[in-house]
Amino acid sequence: MRRTLTLVGVIALLMGLVWIGQGSGYFPYPASSFMIDQSPWIAYGAGLALVGLVLIAIARRTAR
Repeated sequence: MRRTLTLVGVIALLMGLVWIGQGSGYFPYPASSFMIDQSPWIAYGAGLALVGLVLIAIARRTAR
């Protein structure tokens, strides 16, 4: 259970960071993506990254 939560948390964190990068225009890949330079994706990415951090924190607390 701990590994699963950590894995899901890390994936969510990384996806959130990519969404933030695409929404802000710092990570314009793929070039035809509808997310590039679209500010709502910055907020969505920040929310997803926060969820990932919470999942990682929960996974670390269950180990104790």
